[in-house]
Amino acid sequence: MLTPTRLTAPLHLRSGGTSVVLDTTDSGLPRIVHWGPDLGPLDDDALRGLLAAACAIPVSGGLDVAVPVTPLPEASTGWAGTPGLTGHRAGAGFSPRVRTTAIDGPEQGADGVQRLTAHAADAQAGIAVAVDLELHPSGVVRLRAAVRNAADTPFDLHGVLPALPVPDVATELLGTTGRHLRERSPQRLPFVSGSHVREARGGRPGADSTLVLVAGEEGFDARRGAVWGVHVGWSGNHRFAAERTPRGDAVLSGGELLLPGEVVLQPGEEYVSPWLYGSHGTGLDELASRFHTYVRSRPQHPRTPRPVTLNTWEAVYFDHDLDRLRALARTAADLGIERFVLDDGWFGSRRDDTRGLGDWEVSAEAWPDGLHPLIETVTGLGMQFGLWVEPEMVNPDSDLARAHPDWLLAVPGRLPVPARTQQVLDLGRPEAFAHVLERLDAILTEHDIAYLKWDHNRELVDAGHGHLGVPGVHRQTQAVYRLLDELRARHPGVEIESCASGGARVDLGILERTDRVWVSDTIDPVEREQIQRWTGLLLPPELMGQHVGGPESHTTGRRHALSFRAATAFFGHFGVEWDVTQATDDERAELATWIAAHQEHRDLLHTGTRLHDEPADRALRVDGVVAPDRSAAIFAVTQLTTSVTSPPGAVRLPGLDPDARYDVRPLPPGNTIEGHGRGPLAWWDEGVRTTGRVLQQVGLRAPTLFPERTVLVQVRRTDAPPAPGTGGADAARPTSGDDA
Repeated sequence: MLTPTRLTAPLHLRSGGTSVVLDTTDSGLPRIVHWGPDLGPLDDDALRGLLAAACAIPVSGGLDVAVPVTPLPEASTGWAGTPGLTGHRAGAGFSPRVRTTAIDGPEQGADGVQRLTAHAADAQAGIAVAVDLELHPSGVVRLRAAVRNAADTPFDLHGVLPALPVPDVATELLGTTGRHLRERSPQRLPFVSGSHVREARGGRPGADSTLVLVAGEEGFDARRGAVWGVHVGWSGNHRFAAERTPRGDAVLSGGELLLPGEVVLQPGEEYVSPWLYGSHGTGLDELASRFHTYVRSRPQHPRTPRPVTLNTWEAVYFDHDLDRLRALARTAADLGIERFVLDDGWFGSRRDDTRGLGDWEVSAEAWPDGLHPLIETVTGLGMQFGLWVEPEMVNPDSDLARAHPDWLLAVPGRLPVPARTQQVLDLGRPEAFAHVLERLDAILTEHDIAYLKWDHNRELVDAGHGHLGVPGVHRQTQAVYRLLDELRARHPGVEIESCASGGARVDLGILERTDRVWVSDTIDPVEREQIQRWTGLLLPPELMGQHVGGPESHTTGRRHALSFRAATAFFGHFGVEWDVTQATDDERAELATWIAAHQEHRDLLHTGTRLHDEPADRALRVDGVVAPDRSAAIFAVTQLTTSVTSPPGAVRLPGLDPDARYDVRPLPPGNTIEGHGRGPLAWWDEGVRTTGRVLQQVGLRAPTLFPERTVLVQVRRTDAPPAPGTGGADAARPTSGDDA
């Protein structure tokens, strides 16, 4: 419970290398004067000086007063961008102007989080607002707002979009876009005056949505340039905006995108926006590191080693044969795989993707003796058993759809346009929700299942709820959250993966309830190099499903060496998507060495700080993980294409202690050089010993590799014993800045 306070001076919150300074002296909501690098200790005089130095003045042709930019910017105070709160009451109350009534906090909890709640109201508009601001030990800021209807007539809420300010040095924007099989492709553009808006309207974040919207100094990259970024923790329709007004104020905002009439607050009802998460840093690596540290600090974050997983989809597709799957399980166990997941095709009439979806009964046709014989084989081999489900969807050709056509999410009188031969089940209907919960609960109760691959394979289009056809995306998203929460409460030992046509539902809202995401349906390592790199802007590697596919990619037709396929999956939640019974003895032996190496090093890989270098030779990539105490690191050096020069130049290894001495050598099995080099690389066979400063500033000569090849490099500190990686809140914490 936060303690109400009366404030006469600005507030300064500090943690994790971050400062947040708030001006509470105005009658409106507190104004965020600074969000970014730690400013150090500031007394009241220094804080008042900061406010005076940052205060804007009226100019000719403009308003006669300075415009405050609050966490919910208001048109009524002169804000020329998108208002943070929009709605109306039968046309009135369209331009609220809230005034602060109380501020609770700031107080620091036992978890180290500093929390503050500002309460405000507009009596004329009949609304009350509460804005929550949190500063976490990671340096991540969280912001959300609650809006309550304080009058006796309905209030039609259009949007709640919390905002964080960015300084005028942020002149360039970075976001991601993409499509199925090509998620999270980066795109940059100037941050000029006006609004840059990114919206997701498909009932999920979408493959084309931006995971994080970043503003920074022109030319920023992984290691250089001041950057600020925001993420919306919501799994339905959402909106990001980067806005700069003619007077020079700039904000990054985000929240749920509400469809017309989707949220109408009755008297006394309240709407709470999703959290808007903010991180900053010098370069994208530091920004990402703060996000990773926050994610790892959550109580529900996985603490046990991430099991090496075999998923059966690209091994057998819909061909569910007990003998074949038992053989696959035995081969998987021999390779060291720890979790075996049976994908689509085990239920109802589901022999292909056109029918049976929604009929969550084990198919007597495909499984005459049920799933128990396979599960007993899998668990008897020492592996966990997992199962694919898609509870939010239904094929029209299914018993469920035939029995309950009114359970589809649709506008009355028509079905939404088809996608993947399926429609959406309206989980906002209590009877549909109860049915799905009962079926999933029964399956988990009857079978020894440790893992669900939870899919979501179509966008929500024309998503009407109920016989009136009112918009249903908001209600559907809340229902999915409730469904996951209830299943987790009944089956706390079951882990769940968020999959949505690959990586179309990756956000911190769904990850409050799931344990990893499927990054993309493509396992082609060339595509995955980029997709995984930019998913890592928000998520640490242990939450990212990264699998080794077969010799020929299912989605691109390209063929790659096993070493490249395995190295691309090595740093994340490692898995296999391949009929390994058809692999050669040599391929199985090589794959087993990669699995063993990942298991040996995953403690470091899944607790360390993820870092990247930006080589001058753009044909090269350098990605690594450095232990929290900088005693050890593993780097991947990847040759994406041929280099213009040959041999290639130096690669630098960031994140090490500059004054420490390190031993550097290739890491088996990623130590095989396949390329045009004619002579030995001086340091490759025997390793090299030098300082962290040399490795970061001078670097190492890269090996000459064929395109689409990766080698691994292990770095160990020699002037102190290497410490094992540790999980928890400080695992990937940025080293800059002071905590208060």
